[in-house]
Amino acid sequence: MFLMRQLLVHALGLLLAVLLQCTAQAQDSEGWRHGGTLFGELKYGRDFKHFDHVRPDAPKGGTLNEDALGSFDSFNPFVVIGEPAAGLTYTGGLLWDTLMEQALDQPAASYGLIADGFRYAEDFSSATYRLNPAARWHDGMPITVEDVLWTLETLRTNQPFYAQYYRDVATAEKTGERQVTFTFAVKGNRELPQIMGDMPVLPKHWWEGTDAKGNKRNVAEPTSEPPLGSGPYKISAFDSGKTVTYERVRDYWAGELPVRKGRYNFDKIHYTYFLDDTALWEGFKKGGLADTRAESRSQRWASEYVFPAVKRGDMVRQAFATAGSEPFQAYFFNTRNLKFKDVRVRRALSALFDFETMNKTLFFGLYKRTDSYFEGGELQAGAGVPQGRMRAILEEYRGKIPDSVLDDTFALPRYGNAGETRKYQREALKLFSEAGFSFKAGKMLGPDGKQFEIEILGSGPNDERIGIPTIDYFSKLGIKAGLRMVDQSQYKNRIDKFDFEITMASTSQSLSPGNEQRDYWSSNASDKPGGRNFSGIKDPVVDALVERIITAKDRPELVALTQALDRILLSGYYAIPMWYNPDVWFAWWRKLVKPPTQPAYSGIDIYSWWIDPVAEQALRVKSGSGN
Repeated sequence: MFLMRQLLVHALGLLLAVLLQCTAQAQDSEGWRHGGTLFGELKYGRDFKHFDHVRPDAPKGGTLNEDALGSFDSFNPFVVIGEPAAGLTYTGGLLWDTLMEQALDQPAASYGLIADGFRYAEDFSSATYRLNPAARWHDGMPITVEDVLWTLETLRTNQPFYAQYYRDVATAEKTGERQVTFTFAVKGNRELPQIMGDMPVLPKHWWEGTDAKGNKRNVAEPTSEPPLGSGPYKISAFDSGKTVTYERVRDYWAGELPVRKGRYNFDKIHYTYFLDDTALWEGFKKGGLADTRAESRSQRWASEYVFPAVKRGDMVRQAFATAGSEPFQAYFFNTRNLKFKDVRVRRALSALFDFETMNKTLFFGLYKRTDSYFEGGELQAGAGVPQGRMRAILEEYRGKIPDSVLDDTFALPRYGNAGETRKYQREALKLFSEAGFSFKAGKMLGPDGKQFEIEILGSGPNDERIGIPTIDYFSKLGIKAGLRMVDQSQYKNRIDKFDFEITMASTSQSLSPGNEQRDYWSSNASDKPGGRNFSGIKDPVVDALVERIITAKDRPELVALTQALDRILLSGYYAIPMWYNPDVWFAWWRKLVKPPTQPAYSGIDIYSWWIDPVAEQALRVKSGSGN
C-alpha cells in the first residue's frame, strides 16, 4: 500500500511543485534547458549520470509485494468514474512516463524524461518541449508530438483537476518534428512555461483503436483492459478488484536516463487488496503479502511492532525525516449544506475539538497540531496578527473580508486542563447563540427549534477511532452527532459528488503553489465532481488571491500572497485542522535493501531499493510464504 500512497502523494504533492525561477537555469546556445527549479540552481548539471541517493548498478530482480485497501475496477486513472488500480495515478504512475521527471532530493526541481529539453519566451507567454527521439511506447511505436497534443485535450476534457490546472493553456501545436509549443492566455506567469513537464503522455493510437474483441476504446470511460504504456512497468496479470501485477519492461526505453538509472529495480510489483485495515495489517505481519508499510497509526508504531518477525530481525523499521511540506489533514465542513453556511457554527465546532487530549490518549503524544493549510515552511500565515507584506495584501481587501482577519490574533484552541475545556465550551455556546441557536434541556437547538444534528462520513477503522471521541466533544453541548461508515468505493463516490456533511480528508501542497490552487479553493471548482474543493468554498477574495499566486512576480511576493490566502482560509473555518507526523514511519521485510542514503526532501525513494535474493529465499523458507 505504501507505493500507492507514495504515488498519490507524488501526484497530489510533487506533481504540484512548479518551477518558477528561470534565470538561474543552465541552457544551451539555442535556449534549451535540461531541467529547472525554484530554489536557487539545479542540483544536477546537464551531464549528470544519476541521482545521488541511488546505486547506479543496483541489481535487478525479485518481486516487491505491496498491499492496497478496498478494491479497483479500472485501469484508467484520468477520469472521475471508477476506482483505478494501485500503481496508477494522475501523473501516470508505473505505466506512463511524463515529459519531465520530478526530483525527490530537491524541492520543485525536475529533469528531462520524454522531453530531453524545453525553452520558453522571455515574457513567459509560451513554452516549447523537445521530445527525446528514443522515447517509445511498449509496442515499439515512437512517442510523438501528436500524442502530447491529444493527451492535453483528453485530460482537460475528462478530468476536473486538469481542466483547472491547464486552464491558461490557450493553444498547443506542433512546431517541429519533435517539438510541441504551448501558448498561454496570460503573460508573466513564470510557472506555466515549465508546469507542462508534469503532464503524463498517453498513446493516442492505442486509445483510438479497438480491443481484442473489436470494440472501440473510450478514454472517457473506465477500462478493464490493461492500457498500453511507456513507463518502467506494464500490467502483466490481474484479478479484478483483488490483485494486480506489474512486470518490469526489460527493454524500457528510458532505463539508462539519469532520472531512471539505479531505480525501478524490481522485476515485479504485485499488489494484493484487503477490504479493511485490520486484515491489511495482519497480512503485513504474516509476510509474503506485503513487504513494506508506511505506518499511519501512532499506537501501532509505538506499541505493536513486537511480533516474532521484528524480534528475530526479519523486519526492519525506521523513521525517515523529510524536508517537504506537510499534508493538511482535517475534518472538512461541506458548506454546500445549509447547516454549515454560517462561519460562527463552523468556528464553534472547531472550538470543541480537543486535539491535545486526543493526541495524549490515542497517539502517544507523537503528533503535532496542524495550524496551516501550507504546513511546514515559510508559506504559513503564522499565529498572531498579520504583519508585513501579508498584512499589506490583506488590507487591499478590507471591507470584503471580516475585519477580524486583519485585526485579531488567530490561534487554534489549546486544551490543557478542565478549565480550558470549560473556556472553549463557553466560547462555542456564545458563537452558537449569535448564530440563532439555543441550548435547552441539554440539547443544542437550531434556529428551526430542532436539535442540531451532524453526520461524519468515514471509511475505515481509523476514521471510526478518531470519530468516536470527536462525536463525544460535540455531544457535550447537546449536538446529536453520528458516524456513517461506508466501504472505500462508496466513500470515494460520495466524496467525488460532495455527498457528505463532515469528513476527514487530506490535501497536499508543494513549496511552490500555483495553478493547482484553483482546484483546491476556487469558486469555479467548488461544484465540479471529483475536485478537491471539499468544503465548497466560493469567495471572490480567495479567487483573486489564487490568481495572484499563479502570476506572482517573484518568490517573496508568492510567499506573502500564500500567507494571506492561508490566513483567510483559516479564518473562514472551512475545516477543523488535525495533526501531522513530522517523520515517515516505515517498516519493511529484510529481503529489501536500501541504498546508504535516501533523498532528504521526500524521505524515501522506494524505487531506488532492490531485493536481496538470499534473504528473500530465507524468508520464504521460514514463513512458507511468497516472501
